[in-house]
Amino acid sequence: MFCALCAMAQGVSAQTLDGIDTTGIYGERADSLEAAVFVSRQAGNYLSKGKEIRTEVISAAGLCKMACCNLAESFENSASVTVGYSDAVTGARQIRLLGLSGVYTQMLDENRPVMRGLAAPFGLSYVPGQWLESIQIAKGASSVINGVESMTGQINMEHRKPTDEKPLFINGAVMSDTKMDLNVASSLQMGYKWSTVILAHVSGNIASHDMNSDGFLDEPEQLQFNFANRWLYQADNGVQLRFGVRALQDNRLGGQVPELTDPWRSDITNRSLNGYMKIGIPLSEDNSQNIALVGDYSYYDMDSFFGSTKYLADQHSLFGNLLYQNEINESHKFTLGMSATYDRYMEDFLRQIWFDAKENVAQKDGLTQMAEGGVFGEYTYHAGDKFSAIVGLRGDWYKKSGTKIVGKFSPRVTLKYSPVEEIVIRANGGRGVRYSTPLIDNIGVFSTGKLFKGLYNDHILEDAWTFGGNITYYMPFGASSNTYLSFDYFRTQFAQQMVVDYEHFANTIDFYALDGNRSYTDNYQLDFSIDPVERFNITATFRYTNAKIELAGQGLVEKPMTSRFKGVLNLQYATNLNKWIFDFTASLNGSCRVYDFMEDLKDADGNLLYENGRTPVYPLLYAQVTRRFKGWDVYIGAENLTNFTQKNVVLGSKGTDGYVNPRVPSFDASCIWGPLMGIKAHIGFRFTLWKKA
Repeated sequence: MFCALCAMAQGVSAQTLDGIDTTGIYGERADSLEAAVFVSRQAGNYLSKGKEIRTEVISAAGLCKMACCNLAESFENSASVTVGYSDAVTGARQIRLLGLSGVYTQMLDENRPVMRGLAAPFGLSYVPGQWLESIQIAKGASSVINGVESMTGQINMEHRKPTDEKPLFINGAVMSDTKMDLNVASSLQMGYKWSTVILAHVSGNIASHDMNSDGFLDEPEQLQFNFANRWLYQADNGVQLRFGVRALQDNRLGGQVPELTDPWRSDITNRSLNGYMKIGIPLSEDNSQNIALVGDYSYYDMDSFFGSTKYLADQHSLFGNLLYQNEINESHKFTLGMSATYDRYMEDFLRQIWFDAKENVAQKDGLTQMAEGGVFGEYTYHAGDKFSAIVGLRGDWYKKSGTKIVGKFSPRVTLKYSPVEEIVIRANGGRGVRYSTPLIDNIGVFSTGKLFKGLYNDHILEDAWTFGGNITYYMPFGASSNTYLSFDYFRTQFAQQMVVDYEHFANTIDFYALDGNRSYTDNYQLDFSIDPVERFNITATFRYTNAKIELAGQGLVEKPMTSRFKGVLNLQYATNLNKWIFDFTASLNGSCRVYDFMEDLKDADGNLLYENGRTPVYPLLYAQVTRRFKGWDVYIGAENLTNFTQKNVVLGSKGTDGYVNPRVPSFDASCIWGPLMGIKAHIGFRFTLWKKA
């Protein structure tokens, strides 16, 4: 068997090695005329029992619970991850983990860092849910092997494998808002050494909507093409080689409805190209010593226009990781390695607005280079199933254009203790460091008429420490071993952070460094799961967040636009042989503090929209029914059954046409805290052609 290090280099994550079965209630079948249907059972969302770090798994079953057109829509059953829009114009989705923006969560594609820099705002929309086998959400400071950009945790995606016994898989869906989605996957084995998987995706909408009649499209007109090809070579001597390419183009046109005279439009075209290579080489016959090499190149091009503002940029990124692992015995193992990351940005940014009767210009034109190189070591100790410890240390050196080299040392520790089989206790902590990219990290600022002030063109090193723990009790009742109650707490505290302040000056967005002020987030979560009877699963989670930041002129305040709590209840029932599958999800979303300039906003009847300066608590309901046939799944469902939407998503002074004027400083379409669209129904199918035995 190939060792864990080489498996990680090849794309089989540590979580997969932990025994994750990505079949699930929707899963593996050997459909043919000669064979009976084989059905397996697995929860869609569950906590991994064997992992040292607190890890939530969204399996293949979980990815089928909703339309799941892309990665952003795959987290609706999770209270750990909150997904929302960055603004009311671009359609960009953003996640929050441990109460903080998704830029502080490291996104991994089979343990390769992805969605960095220009790719971050729309990256969640560029991973089709049906390309994936599973998603693993690891909270807190995890391994140092993939770098220390993870501050709140890591989200690792496992794609469909070249070795799958599925020569053809097709998934198609259409939404009531005319969005359509088509995915094709084909895994092919070419002898016993070579195998490949081809993945294709196209999505878009054929009609635009302004359901709230505010003169702005609810979602942009969009067309996306996405293609990937992954290869695996397995040699007789144990060497494994994986490589692949991916190409994407996405066009988005949003803003005011075209029927208006001289409409303000948002026009964005994104293109990307990625290539990677992973090789794992055993150095001993028993695979106790291994070496692995990972290389990745990404090119990303963004051409975007927001009214008269333009942001044209491209990014070249290189990532390399060399690892050596020695498994001394079952109790002791260590990993040594070195890695490097290089980002080259070419930006052409020009923003001209009228502010205080003067024309103000914000611009950037030129080259920015950022590089990081580091060495690391990680030691793992196992005392049977009772206790395990992972201790890691990295030394990284950072260099950006026009600055001196800066060194940072990042320790990380993970502990797991199981005093009895039914109880698992975990604790971890460590440091996270990343370069900020202020404009891209906060792309919603382009959908405003506000003045940019401060360090919006700078890339400071953000520095944070995260500590926390988890205790899980597996209860001896229910129809399966999947009954558990789990509680976890994590705290993230920043030593340095890029602050994006909407409240320091009127109609101004001020970018500045934290520089010794306080910024921290406390996150509490409770999870419960049970199968009360066979084929019926109930999962309930509740998360509470206390997020504070010290803003200029205000002192320590609650972080604005950060939801205080979220509760999720998911029910899934399947009939005998899983012919019918019923999914229902309800979530209760807590209030958040709005920006001070929103406190006096009123609705059409003259009532305050935000009493006490807070958004309302609101529910969301999702439902889906799936009917399974031989080789086919047909499903129908709906989202946001409560039909709740945020009012006044576009703020500012109104023009002569009665709509908000997007060419004045008070214009702001970035203050989004709730759903932008009401009830959306969907219908779709999945077709699987199985390889004959």
